[in-house]
Amino acid sequence: MKIGLQELLVVFIVALVVIGPDKLPYYAKKLGQAFGQFRKYTEEATKDIRESVVEPLNEAQKPLREAMAPVTELEKDVRKNVNEIRKSISDIGKPMDDKKDSEKSDAAAGLSGQDISGEDSALSQTAAAPLDSAEAISETESI
Repeated sequence: MKIGLQELLVVFIVALVVIGPDKLPYYAKKLGQAFGQFRKYTEEATKDIRESVVEPLNEAQKPLREAMAPVTELEKDVRKNVNEIRKSISDIGKPMDDKKDSEKSDAAAGLSGQDISGEDSALSQTAAAPLDSAEAISETESI
């Protein structure tokens, strides 16, 4: 809520009429002191809340974040493998020329279809084998 110049002027005139011109400076000083104390108390409360609630929560979250790091890396690996499987499944019904083109693009992108030992994975062998549409459907349903 913002107070504009017109609202401030109305408040000043009402205070001048109600309090009177001789006591207005005294009450304005008291109001200023009250606002100063209010600001001081709210800053102290904010500091106490930060020290007693926020900082302990951050300290409690730190081990949880460290424990979650392997899980998030595992999630990334699983997502990568799922994307590779989806790509292999989508290549099942394509002619061999299209597969060679997609394998070249995979090799350029770093998706060679080989495991760490350098041997072809069973998935890439399955994707490279020619299947008719009935076998492709039954294999897709089993996954």
